[in-house]
Formats: sequence, structure tokens, C-alpha cells
Amino acid sequence: MQHIHSYIQEHKDRFVNELIELLKIPSVSADPAFKEDVIKTSEEIKKSLEKAGCDQVEICETPGYPIVYGEKIIDPALPTVLVYGHYDVQPADPIELWTSPPFEPVIKKTELHPDGAIYARGACDDKGQMYMHVKALELMTKTNQLPCNVKFMIEGEEEVGSESLSWFVERNQEKLANDVILISDTGMIAKDVPSITTGLRGLSYVEVEVTGPNRDLHSGLYGGAVANPINILTQMIASLHDENNHITIPGFYEKVEELSTEERAAMAKAPFSLDAYKKSLDIKEVHGEAGYVTNERNAIRPTLDVNGIWGGYTGEGAKTVIPSKAYAKISMRLVPNQDWQEITALFKDHFERIAPKSVTVEVKPHHGGQGYVTPIDTIAYQAASKAYEESFGKTPIPQRSGGSIPIVSLFEKELKSKTILMGFGLDSDAIHSPNEHFGIWNYLKGIETIPYFYKYFTEMSKNK
Repeated sequence: MQHIHSYIQEHKDRFVNELIELLKIPSVSADPAFKEDVIKTSEEIKKSLEKAGCDQVEICETPGYPIVYGEKIIDPALPTVLVYGHYDVQPADPIELWTSPPFEPVIKKTELHPDGAIYARGACDDKGQMYMHVKALELMTKTNQLPCNVKFMIEGEEEVGSESLSWFVERNQEKLANDVILISDTGMIAKDVPSITTGLRGLSYVEVEVTGPNRDLHSGLYGGAVANPINILTQMIASLHDENNHITIPGFYEKVEELSTEERAAMAKAPFSLDAYKKSLDIKEVHGEAGYVTNERNAIRPTLDVNGIWGGYTGEGAKTVIPSKAYAKISMRLVPNQDWQEITALFKDHFERIAPKSVTVEVKPHHGGQGYVTPIDTIAYQAASKAYEESFGKTPIPQRSGGSIPIVSLFEKELKSKTILMGFGLDSDAIHSPNEHFGIWNYLKGIETIPYFYKYFTEMSKNK
């Protein structure tokens, strides 16, 4: 494909500035206070798709936040690529840990990013990676190099479970018909080690509430005589792992796939420095399930983690109370074959069963999704591999990710389509954390690589 490099070089400053403007909008789907900002972001995505070359773009209303749909159909006989992304972002909390305001993007140069990285909430997850596809479309249309049809489906609820997306997909299967789905909401091993994500973990997310007395009590007058919900909750949570960090919920591992020695050996070939990993996190030692190394624990094994815990008095100074209630938010990352609804039910039954009679427990399921493994012998995977070879000069490594994109399994069920995960983020990008960022080199490299996928996928589809 001609003119890719020259077009990117000519327009790179504009590409970066347009992304910065998008990142200024606090499209936090989890907090109703940002509702207007989320909607405003969908409107900006619509304008961007129109400018990039889509012939039809619409904001589709749903029971929740809108979905932006766009398409460029050059010939119905040609293959169609459906691009999925999301424009909503995680809450920025804790704000005080950011070195610059989360919605006032700044470019900072670092040792890893000598060309600079954009620091802002959503820079990598997923506004930056989603916007790569918008700019890749612009590049292909402006240089007359779009080889096939393309559709876009950009949603605003990924960070809260994509409930409206399921509703939309079920009702628009003809509109969304495609030959492959392309997503950039994952990462790669390193800037000089490209990789394609071939597996995702599923997710079960719950909130638990433990109630003791009918009001907060004086800890001197009642301490030792009445159950303290915070004490009870922490004891219950601690019991969810044994001394080997195995999860103790009965039936939890029943459907967990055990990878073969050969598969684990292949995973071990991916470059990884345990010392660098610990240094980057400022920890003295790693922690996890016995019998597995770090890159297995965070990719092919299920987990259970407390994401938040609260109760009682947390203000300035002292207030001696036994709280009436205590709460926790808990996420379980699941591997393929584990059904998230079954795991949620197992958790609920177990957590209620282990509660002492001195308290009552309520488990509130939030959202979840299935894990996913994509085959590496498909035309789509081979096209993605050749695209990386073209732009990076080396063959990408297939790897499983510890993250979750629950809608991938939904797409296969409803649209009968395979998904290719071409991520350009890095583990160090601090997604979901303070100081999230996305390297400008990574951003532009994505814009460079994506058009090659279209080229090779179209060519291979014709020859199959």
C-alpha cells in the first residue's frame, strides 16, 4: 500500500491533537453525573467518522447510552470488516494520585516513550485505540486505498457491562453483518515485540453487603458483645483463598481448562523479565496461585479480587463505632468454559453459607461475560499476522490476555463472526489506574498497521 507513511507523517500532529480534544471530555459511564459528557462524546465520534469517509453515520439510541454506527460500503461483493470500540472511560478516582488532571491531557516524554505519551483517562482504554481505526479509515479513503467494506460500532457502556450493546446487537444483525470483527482494546508484549491477543478471560462482578446491628453502635458499650460487620466481612473474604492462593468456592474450578505442557511451554517463549515486572510495580515479590508462573496466573488461570471495601467511619480524626454495615466489590476473572452466571451463583451460595448467624449477607450481581479463545489458523488471524510483519518487520506472538471483553463471545453467538484483537497498548499504560497514558509512537503505529490488515484480509478472502 502506497502513501501510508507519508500520509501519517503529514498529518500526525493533527491526529494527536484530535485525540487530545476527545480525551478532554469526561465520558465516565459509571457515574450519572457525567451523562451529558458521555452523550457529547458520542456526537464527537459521529463527526469524526463522517470526516474520515463513512457514507452513513448515525447515533443509535438504546435503553442506555447511544451506540455510534457508521459504514463505508464500496462493493457488497467484497468482504466487510466490523470495527468495535468504546468511547466511555473508567472513573478517574483516586484523583489525588494523578500527576496531571485526568481530563486535561498532556504529553510527557519518558525513557519508554521518547516521542511522548498522552496522559489522560481513556488515552489507551479505549479512546486512543478506538480512534486509531477512525484515522486508519481516513488514511485509506483519502489515499483511495480502502480495499473492502467497513462498518463501525462504537458503544458507550463497555466499562459498565455493555448491557445496551447486547440489546442493540440482537436487534440489528442484518445491519451488523460482517466477515470479521476487528477490535483494539488489548495490548502487545512490547514496542519491539508485537503480539496478537488470542484469548480473553471472562468476568463475574458482584457487590456484597454485610449487616449487623440496626444502627452504628458505641464501640465501648457494645464492643465484644455484638458482631462487627467489617470484622466479619474481612474474615469471610480472607477465607475465599487457601494457603496456596487457590479459590475455596466449591465447584469454582470444575470447568477450568488445564493447558498442556506444550501450550505452557509455548507461552513461556514470550519475552518476560520478572525483575523488570517487580520494579515497574515497586514490589519486592509477586503473589499468586501455587504451581503457576506470573504470566500464567494473569492469563490462563481464574482469579478472585476485592476491588473495594468500606464501612464505618473513614473521616478525619476518630469516631469509635461498630458500624451497622460493611460492603465490598469483588471481581472474578474467569477462563474459557467457566460460565460467568454459574460462577456468580456459586459465589452467592457460598458467601451466604459461610456467614455467621450474627450478621445477614446480601450478594448483588453487577455484570459479567464469557471468556474467549480465537483460533490462529483462520484467514483473519493470518491477515493480522502479515499486517504486523509489514509494519514491525517481525512476526507477532500469539498471547492470551488477563483482561476481559465480554462482548466478544456475544458477537460470535449473535453475529456468527470471529474477532481479531489487534491491540497496541502496553502493560505500563496504567489503564484503569491513575496516570493512564498511551504512547504517541504506539498510536501512530496502530494507524499504520491497521490498513495492512484490510489489504491482506481482502486478498486472502478472494483466494480462499
